[in-house]
Amino acid sequence: MGRIAIGVEYDGTAFCGWQFQSHGRSVQGELERAFSRVADQPVALTAAGRTDAGVHALGQVAHFDTTVLRSERSWVLGTNSEAANELSVLWARPVPDDFHARHSAESRSYLYRLIDQPVRPALERFRAGWTKRPLDAELMDLAARQLLGEHDFSAFRAAGCQSRTPVRRVLAVRVTRQPCCIEIFIEANAFLHHMVRNVVGSLMAIGSGDRPPEWLGEVLNSRDRTAAGVTAPPQGLYFVAARYPARFALPHGRATRPWRVQCADDGECV
Repeated sequence: MGRIAIGVEYDGTAFCGWQFQSHGRSVQGELERAFSRVADQPVALTAAGRTDAGVHALGQVAHFDTTVLRSERSWVLGTNSEAANELSVLWARPVPDDFHARHSAESRSYLYRLIDQPVRPALERFRAGWTKRPLDAELMDLAARQLLGEHDFSAFRAAGCQSRTPVRRVLAVRVTRQPCCIEIFIEANAFLHHMVRNVVGSLMAIGSGDRPPEWLGEVLNSRDRTAAGVTAPPQGLYFVAARYPARFALPHGRATRPWRVQCADDGECV
């Protein structure tokens, strides 16, 4: 039995999320079907992060076990020829049996793209969040730095979150104004359900001037979800990458990231 790790990008618009669901198309289900065709046997995938419906990925990582031998090229090109056009396998690598896409990850990173303009976007309607109000990205960035380090993130946790602990360690966070939109990048050891989207919703309240930057710290310390902002829509969210120990020799993300981030004093800049 051998273990294979893969990197995947996908447009989450048409999927009910990563995880297999009986009521709709899932990224996991589509990929398992395609890999099973290439392997000529059932394949079960485990992912680094289970994205929600409408959420995209630039560098999702998953693994599966198989008894068949295929080249890395065959796993990539063969699977892509069988899979839907909304997703693409970027790479495939054999890994030791102790590698686990979820448990071995040292950190995960997400990007949220947010368009702030008076009229709704047409071409980007499934690729970015939108608000008609102009936002101050510098104020949002200043506020976001309060999230760095280890905290109880209950205030940004979905009601249905099943994590055993709300404590997470944010390694890097940055809000930048780009020509097309505002980008919010955040890297942490792990994330709670809807954590990034709830953070973005709160940052929007600060960027619009409804709340001062220090309010985000007050919300964080309150540990009260009702004290935070709205949940930002899913279409602006992208799973960027999962980082693993160097001994696994896996590619990090889809490509070198062009944006700069703010790092914690004891964290790793990315």
